[in-house]
Amino acid sequence: METPDPFLSVAVAAAKVGGQITSRYFSDLSTANIVNKLNGEVSQGLVTKADVESEQAIVDVIRDSFPDHHFLAEEEHADSVDAKHLWIIDPLDGTNNFAHGIPQFAVSVAYYRDGRPHCGAILKPATGDLYTAVAGGGAFANGKPVRVNDHSQLDQTMIGVGFYYDRGEMMNATLESIGELFSQNVHGIRRMGAAALDLVGVGMGQFGGFFEYTLSPWDFAAAALFITEAGGTITDAKGQPLQLKQTSVLASNSRLHVPLQNIVGSRASSF
Repeated sequence: METPDPFLSVAVAAAKVGGQITSRYFSDLSTANIVNKLNGEVSQGLVTKADVESEQAIVDVIRDSFPDHHFLAEEEHADSVDAKHLWIIDPLDGTNNFAHGIPQFAVSVAYYRDGRPHCGAILKPATGDLYTAVAGGGAFANGKPVRVNDHSQLDQTMIGVGFYYDRGEMMNATLESIGELFSQNVHGIRRMGAAALDLVGVGMGQFGGFFEYTLSPWDFAAAALFITEAGGTITDAKGQPLQLKQTSVLASNSRLHVPLQNIVGSRASSF
């Protein structure tokens, strides 16, 4: 059973408020004002009114309890990652799924103290499933403890993967790594489209591993703690500790980390 933690309680409350907003817009996507985020002429994905409103509502909930804390979030909050008390928020992870009516999206809220993860909450609004972790306290799905799977060979397991918006060398590297994984007779590759939930899948034992060559801190901040508390390992693609910046991400059940790193990491410098 989870031990009550005041920071986690606020994270959960904030995630649920964000989830209420995303669910309301998901029920009528015509109200969501879906637009393309552009970097020059290159798409950086979609953004909706749900993203922006969810983020502000989450921040407001946290500020009610911790008015002097800082925030790093996907849309409109960008405090320093060096802040002593930092909340890292993805108000709508899986926006492309959301915008196309696919109910595979999440709200992710993490609290970092002195640069270290203290707690995280990930909510899947479409089902109400809640995934939580507190440093040193284990990982939980809907209040029940979970662990990574015990697969020790790639031909025993399923692998999750994500694609960044790059359609050039990074995509080619991803496809090449997928091809090599299939040559190792993995049970399958799944591209679900919401990184926080994909990473949760590693902690839940659904995947033996997951990789993506570019993710932002709000994509992995809460899920990284969930994975380590469930007995897994999460690094960048070359096996180095994750930093709170845009980076490659490789997560595993720990037993498969080296073989996955050998495949995924070998291509991490090709773009």
